[in-house]
Amino acid sequence: MAIQWFPGHMHLTRQAIAERIEDIDVVIELLDARLPGSSANPLLAQLTRRKPALKILNKQDLADTQRTREWLAHYNAQPATRAIALDANQAAAARRLIQACRELAPSRVGMARPMRVLICGIPNVGKSTLINTLVGKRAARTGDEAGITRIEQRIVLEDDFYLWDTPGVLWPRIIVAQSGYHLAASGAIGRNAFDEHEVALELLAVLLRAYPVSLAQRYQIEIDGLNEEAVLAAIARRRGAVAARGQLNLHKASEALIHDFRCGGIGRITLETPQEFALWLEQGKVLDANRQARKEQLVQERMISLPRKRSVPRRPSGP
Repeated sequence: MAIQWFPGHMHLTRQAIAERIEDIDVVIELLDARLPGSSANPLLAQLTRRKPALKILNKQDLADTQRTREWLAHYNAQPATRAIALDANQAAAARRLIQACRELAPSRVGMARPMRVLICGIPNVGKSTLINTLVGKRAARTGDEAGITRIEQRIVLEDDFYLWDTPGVLWPRIIVAQSGYHLAASGAIGRNAFDEHEVALELLAVLLRAYPVSLAQRYQIEIDGLNEEAVLAAIARRRGAVAARGQLNLHKASEALIHDFRCGGIGRITLETPQEFALWLEQGKVLDANRQARKEQLVQERMISLPRKRSVPRRPSGP
């Protein structure tokens, strides 16, 4: 199953970022510390290239500590990039991003040259929570569903520090299959865009490989020799997800597993390492290139036709 989710307002967000970026000094991208590679938006990387970048691994309290260190080292090794891990609801930790931005753009200081920062990221990664923590009041709406923020807004964090918040944005095509499942498990994708049972099985594949002890302890089950389907069935029995005539309610068990992952009930889990994600990305690029080549061949053979692109009205010139 290919998981894709790109609501209409995300097209507007992409356009807004493209127009705003020329006046921005530092770009903050909020990542989910449990899936840093999958939650790093390649579309944002294209739109914000050549700008100093601050990568924030949010929800570190839910992530594997050792794997978080690996991801921080990975991003900090990139040019003009800083990476820090924090919990968005802790004020002292959140204030670290202001200092990190000033270090990335040291010439931007004072009212004559104020710091102008754009903060962006995928849906439901914790942007609004972080902003509210920084401001000390409810400046942005929060929620546990993807796509809460819908409009761009400017927020003054200090007299010479301006922050532009943008709606969460995914990319039109997710070429890494594992990323689609990880994003769905984290809550970054609307629940109507994926099947909980299939996502739960993919999540169990990671847990059985990397966190078998945590999985067994959480549900008090013996998992040796069991595959993903068998483990999910065992979870259903332990949770009393049994329908009439003794049939297991695997959908309910899948929802329980995903909820437990999201809230940290299984333990501190990170679904991918930098090395794993790099391999998946290369494989995804090859598969995507093959799909595109096949599509172009079918167009040339007149077996399919591509939709006509709609023209985008140009912004009027002048004041």
